[in-house]
Amino acid sequence: MFIDKAKIYLKAGDGGDGKISFRREKYIPNGGPDGGDGGSGGSIIFVADSSMRTLMDFRYKRKHAAANGQTGGANNCYGKSGENLYIKVPVGTIIYDEQSKRALGDLRHEGQELLAAKGGRGGKGNAQFATSTRQAPRFAQPGEKGEEIWVELELKLIADVGLVGFPNVGKSTLLSVVSAARPKIANYHFTTLSPNLGVVELDPSRSFVMADIPGLIEGAHEGVGLGHDFLRHIERTKVIIHVLDASGIEGRDPIEDFRKINNELKLYSPRLASKPQVIACNKMDIPGSDKNFERVKLFLSGEGYDIFPVSGATKMGIRPMLDRVYNILETMEDEEEIVEVDKDLLYHKYTDAKEFTIKMENEIYVIEGPLAERLLASVNMDDSDSVKYFQRVIRKRGIVDELKSMGINDGDTVKMGNIEFEYYD
Repeated sequence: MFIDKAKIYLKAGDGGDGKISFRREKYIPNGGPDGGDGGSGGSIIFVADSSMRTLMDFRYKRKHAAANGQTGGANNCYGKSGENLYIKVPVGTIIYDEQSKRALGDLRHEGQELLAAKGGRGGKGNAQFATSTRQAPRFAQPGEKGEEIWVELELKLIADVGLVGFPNVGKSTLLSVVSAARPKIANYHFTTLSPNLGVVELDPSRSFVMADIPGLIEGAHEGVGLGHDFLRHIERTKVIIHVLDASGIEGRDPIEDFRKINNELKLYSPRLASKPQVIACNKMDIPGSDKNFERVKLFLSGEGYDIFPVSGATKMGIRPMLDRVYNILETMEDEEEIVEVDKDLLYHKYTDAKEFTIKMENEIYVIEGPLAERLLASVNMDDSDSVKYFQRVIRKRGIVDELKSMGINDGDTVKMGNIEFEYYD
């Protein structure tokens, strides 16, 4: 089954807590602090893998978690960091932030990576807090929480050439005779319900990738029929082979089909409609096709299209068409990125630009945010050294300055988590 969309949950590993420990040996009963730092949590990284073809794996496993860092040990031993989790996705996968719907990354090349969820930093052990005036700190820093995020994965096929046309015009047959691909072929509409890829090898030094994509119908640009599921997969092709049924045996006019399909492409994306097109008038082995072929040539004369009479059944005219397609590809430069990746969104996820907020509730200044949570977890309010450390941190990290800017006065109440205290400058 071809799956080209998935929604999954990512949980990076938490950092390990710092250790509270003191050196205890036979002849050194009151040694100094020797608690080690915790290990960092593992991050989650997407990797583009050309051996994958669909997002099928994510249909059954929607939650992915990296390993946590280990707690620091005694004797200044660092905790082991959690291993990163590498998630393989097909080449051509776009990763979106589920909440903002902005693209975090577009993995278009084999081996390309995207750090999507960063592991938490390990906490400092009590040995890190020892100073000349605080020789026996009885507190340590907890590890930071790893990032959690829901992401949406969307696969857009990476192919040089895309076959477009109404259902049952012979696209799958063409792909099967020009490559080793074996798509399902039958004489009814929408035989192809998912894209198929094949490598067209003209000779050992000339080849390209061709995609047979489900048939298009009117209203596809609005999602009618296979709609966006069809159009998404031809956005990245460089050249379009527009397949027309020259036989007209199903009662359709190839000229009218040509107009309708190009209109759908234009309505969906003007950029897509502007791609080079080669016209393949298929089923020329059927009697009466010559008349429609001449009509198509007359209709498109002067518009710069290359028009080829071909037959998927007999392979007539296929090689000249493929040679022309390859020559067009040779003259084209690599296209710019189609997807606008929000690098700022990805970057700001990993910064400490704003780790706390302060708001007023019933004349109480309430401090919230990651910094407040980490600070509370590391402070022992029954230990004077720990309290002094707490006071220094809230000044150093700008909490006191922001309280002053909000008009706090001596004696006002401040709340952080479940702790309330009176403010004095």
